[in-house]
Order: sequence, then structure tokens, then C-alpha cells
Amino acid sequence: MIRLKQHILVTGSSRGIGRAIADTLCLAGHRVVGHASRPVPAADCDAPTWPVVGADFGDFRGPGNLWQQAMEHLDGRIDVLINNAGIFVPNPVDSGDAEWLAGWDETMTVNLTASAQLCRFAVLHFQALGHEGRIVNIASRAAYRGDSAAHWHYAASKGGMVAMTKSIARAYAAEGIYAFAICPGFTMTGMADDYLTSRGGERLLADIPLGRVAMPDEVATMAAFCALNAPPSMTGAVLDVNGASYVR
Repeated sequence: MIRLKQHILVTGSSRGIGRAIADTLCLAGHRVVGHASRPVPAADCDAPTWPVVGADFGDFRGPGNLWQQAMEHLDGRIDVLINNAGIFVPNPVDSGDAEWLAGWDETMTVNLTASAQLCRFAVLHFQALGHEGRIVNIASRAAYRGDSAAHWHYAASKGGMVAMTKSIARAYAAEGIYAFAICPGFTMTGMADDYLTSRGGERLLADIPLGRVAMPDEVATMAAFCALNAPPSMTGAVLDVNGASYVR
């Protein structure tokens, strides 16, 4: 049975997977607050019908500002946190020492530390309210399979997200706080054409038994299930969406 109207915060919801998740939940009748690195102009013809809070996750204050504003939009109650925001920026191993370390730190800050901050806020909030809460973290196939030579930092950040999800699930299940991770492979987002071209195109697709990359709405379906319908005994689960390109 679908849970009653939930108050849900979705990060990285201006496009791609995050936008599909927020749209799916909003259409199902739930109250959604989205997030973007900067506000979406109201005049944008594709602007969402739900509020979007601008917050820079490269700034350690960004997640806290987002949480506070989301709480204001949602009348002081958040039931579900969905961490989707992230960056995927090459960081070649032969870069200068300072440049390589800066690239590592930026990806870890945005992809992992910001998610950890929001998970902490969510756990403390759920405990204070004394009712069930859910966290859904959008990780990546790279958490298990790894990524390219220029993306150690990305794979490490997503591996950390999976480990964090499992830790939260183990620590707080008895309090009715449940955590799930979803690991998409390549997904058809707005940058997919350039991305597939840069990574080998046809050769890359040949590595996916399904014969195509995932669609954002497929990931959204799984995220909505975890946020709303997954049984409590599923807490700690890590779900794959990669067309069998990596089977654990």
C-alpha cells in the first residue's frame, strides 16, 4: 500500500534522474521540494511545479541552508530524503599534485560529504519527531565496478555513499529509520549523447546486455518504491539499474 502524502526533499532535481524522481513523486500526490546548484528561473518554460531551493554543495554551508529552507516549505516536517545531487568531472592521474587533489576534494565534498550532512540532518529530524523516516541515496554502478582512470574520485565517492547507507540502515532500523541505495549504470540524461561519444559509443552499448542505457524514469520508479513502498525489512538494500552490465 502506498504511504499517505509524504513530505520529500530531492537533491539534484533540476534535470535528469533527479527531475524524474521529483516529478514522479509529485504526480503521485506527495509534497516535494527540489534542489539545484542555483535556482531555476520562474520564467523557464520547463520550470517544475514544486519549489526548488538553490544551494551550492561545494560550500559546506550549502546542505544546511537547503535543509532549513526545505523545512520551511514543508511546514517543519520531512519524511523522506533522496540524495541524488552529484558531479562527474574528469581528474586525470597525470594532473599536477595540487590540481589532482583539488579535483578529488571537490568531488568528495559534493558527492559524499554533502549527502552525509543531509543524512545526518534527516536522522536527527526523524528521531526528534519520533516517527518513521526514509533515506534513498542515488549512488552508481561505479561503487562496485569502479570507473575510468580519470574517475577514481567519482567511484570512491559512490562507494562511500553505499557504505554510509548500509551503516545508517544498521544503526537506526530499530527506530523506524530506513535507508536504501540505488546504483544506476549509464542513464539517458541531457548529456548522454556527448557522454556516450566520449566513452566509446557503440563499444559502450555493446557492454550492456539490455542493449541500451537506462532511462531516468526507470531509476525514478525504483527511487519512488524505496521512498514509499519498500517493506522495512528491505532497509540496507542496494538496488542495481544497469541493464545487466554489472551483475553482483
